[in-house]
Amino acid sequence: MNKAPASIWRNPVHFLAFGLGSGASPWAPGTAGTLAAVPIYFLLAQLPLAYYLAMLLLTFVMGCWLCGKTSSDLGVHDHGGIVWDEFVGYWLTMLALPVSWSWALAGFVLFRIFDILKPWPIRWIDKKVEGGFGIMLDDVLAAVYAGGLLHLAYYWLN
Repeated sequence: MNKAPASIWRNPVHFLAFGLGSGASPWAPGTAGTLAAVPIYFLLAQLPLAYYLAMLLLTFVMGCWLCGKTSSDLGVHDHGGIVWDEFVGYWLTMLALPVSWSWALAGFVLFRIFDILKPWPIRWIDKKVEGGFGIMLDDVLAAVYAGGLLHLAYYWLN
């Protein structure tokens, strides 16, 4: 477990990278970060699809910089408390799905499973791709896996 640095409470870049402080959780910061992303998702889900996609692109690009800068400042590649990637990953998981607590919970669980287990090629990317882009990319792939399963479930249920 990586202890959260005090700078997350005074440096706005670190505060954002640490998921508005949720990554400072002493237990399962990635899960805490994903949990913090859920209420924000319910706000973002009200956007038209084109704006939601634009928001995902913007938060991904911003996340590459935020996570890379914070990682560099802390001298630790992908510090466990850096959870902006979980925010974006969760929001991507939920892309174009029904907005309800049951879908949000299913998305939360599946995203966390894929983010933790890191099936191929996620684990390889997590180990080989450095910097902010690497920090973001493994969560994007976990989101693609989780979102893909959710879309299949939605198709079969309707």
